[in-house]
This record gives sequence, structure tokens and C-alpha cells, in this order.
Amino acid sequence: MDESVSLGRLARRLEEVVGELRGIPVEVERLEDNQLVRQQIAQVSRTAAELRAMHPVGTPERGRQEQQSRRAVLDALRRGMTMRTIIHASVLDEPRYAARIRELHASGDLHRVIDEPIQQILVFDRTVAFVRITPVPYAPGALVIRQQSLITALIDLFEQTWARAREITEPTHRLSPREREVLALIAEGRSNSAIARTLSITEAAVGKHVANVFAKLELPATQDDNRRVLAVLAYLRGAAR
Repeated sequence: MDESVSLGRLARRLEEVVGELRGIPVEVERLEDNQLVRQQIAQVSRTAAELRAMHPVGTPERGRQEQQSRRAVLDALRRGMTMRTIIHASVLDEPRYAARIRELHASGDLHRVIDEPIQQILVFDRTVAFVRITPVPYAPGALVIRQQSLITALIDLFEQTWARAREITEPTHRLSPREREVLALIAEGRSNSAIARTLSITEAAVGKHVANVFAKLELPATQDDNRRVLAVLAYLRGAAR
């Protein structure tokens, strides 16, 4: 099943649960106000010992708000909170986000990267979860879930996704989908002109993608090494997918 479809169904099912159980005591709350969502997340994070997070996009925070958020994460790590975060590969295309993620990863908020669509989810300990109501970037509101059966399902989703995700320390996590296509064709022994014909792009565009692959794989030009061969070796080792 397509992951984006399954995640969309998960979000809709969570909404259905709230609707079906309206008027019946249930530990699912719908919050429409993003400010209220942030306040509740901050309150929970003060005492939580563990956080599992999935982020399909980078944070919309800027300037002072971003600095405050970063300090809050670092403070939680110093306090001893265990953090694991899964991000979509596109988040690393923005240098500002990438720099922040590298800092947090080095500080103990362990990150992994995945190419498939993911939903925005925060699960604190095994007691409370925050799920974006609509699986659209920056959509307002969230479901606050304390229902243990739903939290267990969300934890299972996180762990399955974590197992499939790549380590963020792998250089190839920064390759774009087009760059990965080009690298796969290089691994087949194709020349730049052959790659251009296969992908219906110009040879100059292929040259640019190849240069980006070399830069992102940290393969400098030297007289001793063939960078195409080294890039192919990275692909064959399974580091470039």
C-alpha cells in the first residue's frame, strides 16, 4: 500500500474516532488553535522522559521563535530526555533546517531520514501523542491523544518507519530524487549524453546533477581518484538510494 495513502487514512480514521465517540468519555481531544497546541506540547515536554517524533517538513519558526524552540530541545536533552526524530529527506534541502538538524543530532536528538511521505506525529513517553489533524504541511490544529490503544498504534508506526529510515550521517541522504536517478544510471555505465537521453533533459543539466552528486558525497576532484567510480561504489554499498 502507498505510504501516503495509509497515512492519510490514519489521519481520517483518527478524526472519525473523535466523531464517533463524541459525547462518550474518550481520551482524544481536538485542538484547532496552534498556539494552544504549542502550549500543551511545552507543558508535556517539561516532565517527559522520551520523545518519538516524525516531521514531514521543516519548522515554520523563524528568528527568535526558532532560537527559543532550539534551546527548549537542548534543555530537554540536558535534562535527560531521550529523543528520536524521523524527518523527510526534503527537509535537508533547506540549509537552515539542515544545520539545525545536524546540531540537534550531535547533541543527542537522534535523527533518521526517509524518502516516503510521513505524517507529523509527536509521542511523549507512552502517555500522550500529538497528531496533525490534516496531513498537509503547516495545517492548523492537532489531535491530542491519551487513548492507549491509539498511542500503541502510533508507536508501532514510528518504530516501523524508524527501522526503514536511513542514518542521517550517511552523506547520500542529501541527494535529490533526480540526483539519485542520475547516480543509478551512472552505476549502469551510462555516459552523460546517454543519461540525458534517458531522462529527457539536457547534457548540461546532467553535468550539473553529476557535480552535485560529487559535492554531496564529499568526493573532491583529485588526480588519484575517479569520482564516478567512487560514487558508483557508494551506490553499490547501498548508501545511495
